[in-house]
Amino acid sequence: MTAVSRRYEALLASGELRPDEDQRRAVAVLDRVAADLQRQSKPGFLARVFGSKPNGHRGVYMWGGVGRGKSMLMDLAFETIDVSPKRRVHFHEFMLEVHERLRVERAKQGGDPIPPVAEAIASEARLLAFDEMVINNSADAMILSRLFSKLLEEGVTVVTTSNRPPRDLYKHGLNRELFLPFIDLIEKEMDVVPLNGPTDYRLERLGGMPTWHVPNGPLATVALRDAFFRLTDFPPEDRAHVPSEDIPVQGGRSLHVPKSLKGVAVFSFKRLCRAARGAPDYLAVARRYHTVIVVGIPRLGPENRNEAARFVTLVDALYEHKVKLLASADAPPGELYTKGDGAFEFERTASRLVEMQSEDYLAKGHGVEAQAA
Repeated sequence: MTAVSRRYEALLASGELRPDEDQRRAVAVLDRVAADLQRQSKPGFLARVFGSKPNGHRGVYMWGGVGRGKSMLMDLAFETIDVSPKRRVHFHEFMLEVHERLRVERAKQGGDPIPPVAEAIASEARLLAFDEMVINNSADAMILSRLFSKLLEEGVTVVTTSNRPPRDLYKHGLNRELFLPFIDLIEKEMDVVPLNGPTDYRLERLGGMPTWHVPNGPLATVALRDAFFRLTDFPPEDRAHVPSEDIPVQGGRSLHVPKSLKGVAVFSFKRLCRAARGAPDYLAVARRYHTVIVVGIPRLGPENRNEAARFVTLVDALYEHKVKLLASADAPPGELYTKGDGAFEFERTASRLVEMQSEDYLAKGHGVEAQAA
């Protein structure tokens, strides 16, 4: 038994988790990863002389429905496995970084940029943990097979989560045949572990509570604050120390997230929709977070048409990526924008906001399926 299973058993004993055979199987696999990595010694003199690489353990690919504990188990393993260096990163953020590294490498030497990029990544992490692997475009699909082959060759152990089994990645995507070698690589080199147990912890933690709070004010603020602490397991007494984050946005910019923890982000309407933001900002948020909390949504109309247009773009991005939206507002969705120019166009957004409160929507996995061109 390694620190991974000891921590898991402690969570069961405390009642924070319920018995789940899928989770136990995943913990057993993560235990083997931990044991193998801890047994590996640093390369000796001959290895340094001849450039031998440390052997990595088979990676782990955990997939399953929303709220089944995938990210929790990955975080538990990442925190407890005693190996250095190691890195945990959201998959979308990692791919943005890879594209930038490839661009720099091409400009530098003009040859095949993937081997040196993989070697650089391997030098930064013997254990690489990805959250929410999802493939949405052919560029990522074509890069991944060669990149991951090289990372595994370099001795990197990869642990990742996804809402889909490997064979459903990039399903119906353009030129999917170019992606099939990557699926074969996952199934050959990684332990594929399904997590589809009976308890949806994320939905359960919302506890049937409303996700749209009217009106703005102290009661709504308290309700959203409590939902944040329940979703993230962050101690309320330490509320002054909730971490923030700067996430990358396409085009080389970044977006500051005032509260960011375990896939949950908190924004004010003012920060998201009154500032000059656009679709790239909202897509970055939708890809990075499974739950977004927005406070202070005002009534909308021709007088704040720009803010309303940005809010529509935000809702579209969240909806397409199945992001859970919790909010406080001055009115229910159907009464947010009812008069003046633009009210008719807003009806579609109001309908989406109502659907996003439904149990069916809340039970959906985070992410968007690749669409055939």
